[in-house]
Amino acid sequence: QVQPVESGGGLVQAGGSLRLSCEASGGTFSWLVVGWFRQAPGMGREFTAGIRYIGGTRFYADSAEGRFIISRDNAKNTVYLDMNSLKPEDTAVYYCAAVMDKIGREPRALSEYGYWGQGTQVTVSS
Repeated sequence: QVQPVESGGGLVQAGGSLRLSCEASGGTFSWLVVGWFRQAPGMGREFTAGIRYIGGTRFYADSAEGRFIISRDNAKNTVYLDMNSLKPEDTAVYYCAAVMDKIGREPRALSEYGYWGQGTQVTVSS
């Protein structure tokens, strides 16, 4: 059973960039959609970006569109989230999650994902 493991979080100034990584432990991300979610203090967990295995299709939340780029290296069983032009409101714990890919699928709801990582903290200072 695959276990996503996040890394790469930290403290960055507003306007800076950060790369998060999500590695598959105990399994593989083959045939899985991998998504990034985030949870700010006192807020619910929200979808940020996702990437399908089939065709490598990427999909984003409005808050991430144009600033964040999700990518995957299937040979390394790793998914990346490159975050640029970071804002203080991007401060959150970022979680990686995975679910089986299906034709036409672009899962954005928490309930659609069955495998979750423990999260990595991203703090953007003003």
